[in-house]
Amino acid sequence: MKPYKFVKQESRLGIKKRKVLGLGIILFGIVVLLYYFFPIFSDKSFYSSSDAIIIPVPKYAMVKGGIGDVIRQGINSLTHDYNDARNWYPQITAGEKNSVPLYSLSIPKLKIIDAKVSTVDYDLTSHLVQYIGTAIPGENGTAVIFGHSTLPHLFNPKNYKSIFATLHTIKVGDEIITSVNNITYKYKIFSVTVTTPEDTDIFSQSFDHSYLTIVTCTPPGTVWKRLIVRALLEEVDKKAKGREKEKTNIAGRFIEE
Repeated sequence: MKPYKFVKQESRLGIKKRKVLGLGIILFGIVVLLYYFFPIFSDKSFYSSSDAIIIPVPKYAMVKGGIGDVIRQGINSLTHDYNDARNWYPQITAGEKNSVPLYSLSIPKLKIIDAKVSTVDYDLTSHLVQYIGTAIPGENGTAVIFGHSTLPHLFNPKNYKSIFATLHTIKVGDEIITSVNNITYKYKIFSVTVTTPEDTDIFSQSFDHSYLTIVTCTPPGTVWKRLIVRALLEEVDKKAKGREKEKTNIAGRFIEE
């Protein structure tokens, strides 16, 4: 006699629930991927393929780089501690320590107010870092300042791990303000470029004027390339106890005492 086998048939409602649940999981995964990766792949610097600079200067001036560079830099991000600014450019030797250990930096456009800049150590989780040996703001030469970036929606101007997450939105003509020993130096941005981690020209010192360079990683949330923002000293405000305010317009060579 042939044995009988009973198979419990799942109801249509149960099958429908499983399909809806599966579809929901897939959609959730897509949303998460877009949330984290869209800011990266939508960033212009991810697709950079030309080092030609167009006049007037565009938001980004690109440099050449292939997918091999991206993969190699991705591996480096797993093996290097980028909270230590020295690991960003290990081929560069720091110069002599500056006489000013700490000062502040503000970027009104990005709502960054009085961020600390250290000239004596390299811990990017506690403050911004000015590379030791580069010029102090106000001096002839170039102050080279490092700071972390991350995905734009994680931006927090008070958190040094995400302080430059929106730096890629800065434009030529925007203002950077530093305060050193109660003297305020106002810089105007004249260049926003993207370059490779191997490009050490950012440390070059031009002593004809006072310059400021900000360096962070780009596209946001990666360490693949470097976003370089350069600014020129435009104005100095001096405030000293018992004296009237002195205002110097560097660009126009106008002094009001």
